[in-house]
Amino acid sequence: MSLISILVAVLGIGFLMIVHEGGHYLAARVSGMRVERFSIGFGPTIFKIKPKDSDTTFQVALLPFLAYVQIAGMNPFEEDIDKDDPSLYSNQGVLARIVTVAAGPFANYLAAVLMIFGLVYFVGPSGVKVESLAEGSAAEGLLEPGDLFVAVEDQPIRNFQDIIAATSERGEKPTRYQVIRNGERMEYTIVPKIEGDRALIGVQLGLSRLPPLDLGDALITSVKRPWELTVLQIQGLKETAQKRETENLVGPVGIGQMMATSFELGADYFIELLALISVALGLMNLLPFPALDGGRLCFLAYEAITRRKASERVETMIHYVGILFLLGLMVLVFYRDIMRLFA
Repeated sequence: MSLISILVAVLGIGFLMIVHEGGHYLAARVSGMRVERFSIGFGPTIFKIKPKDSDTTFQVALLPFLAYVQIAGMNPFEEDIDKDDPSLYSNQGVLARIVTVAAGPFANYLAAVLMIFGLVYFVGPSGVKVESLAEGSAAEGLLEPGDLFVAVEDQPIRNFQDIIAATSERGEKPTRYQVIRNGERMEYTIVPKIEGDRALIGVQLGLSRLPPLDLGDALITSVKRPWELTVLQIQGLKETAQKRETENLVGPVGIGQMMATSFELGADYFIELLALISVALGLMNLLPFPALDGGRLCFLAYEAITRRKASERVETMIHYVGILFLLGLMVLVFYRDIMRLFA
């Protein structure tokens, strides 16, 4: 990996953090809340600025892996909390507080929608192409290097996993493969050969781009794709919980490594991965766990339903416990990322 790709990866992570915290910040300001600090990263401050006539100090800290927005009145342990000050989080109505907390994940999903729309409308959806064919393979004489896979048995193909899954269960069965060759859509019937425990057609796969979508399809895809990614990520979390293991979890270092690699493949693949990570960040923060936005929303939902606040001090202590747990998990994942890096 080059120094430039590593730098771009760091900037990409920083961008997603700014998007998330920017959602909280804008919602709080629109609701009339006072935001005291907007921090990118944690630890010692290396740069900060407080614009004239602004209550907010914007800063960049030494360790660029987390970000936060400090909203006045959100911590009940703060001193001098004025019960009559409408600019405090705690004095706002429950709807304003729900919107402020939910705005961070919403901003991540919105960013993903915009990035995906830009890709599929101006560049084209990600696809899979034929790099080469094995001699004597099932696809020899039919497919050619450069062919773009569109569908298998009318099931759309978006990535390597799609075509592998569509082929692996079709051993010795005539299977229709739709491809684009020189701008023309073509269909070939291929009979995958059984090799070992799966079926193959004998092609080496590579990344490519399908033709750009028209405006209507691009809008539908940009909204539909984040939902599909969310479902896949929830399934992955469910499997991780069932297996009771954390081996598949990736931390900031691992994410940065993937982003640097994707940038070397091309700016479009980098943006596509950025959209996927933005969805993951939005989903993670919506999980009903203490310290996360989802945990706060659970307390706010209780208040909205029962029309009475949970004890602010008890809620804060629960969130502190959640923060300690998440920090411990982050240290574990960070350690594993480093070990993988030098393995």
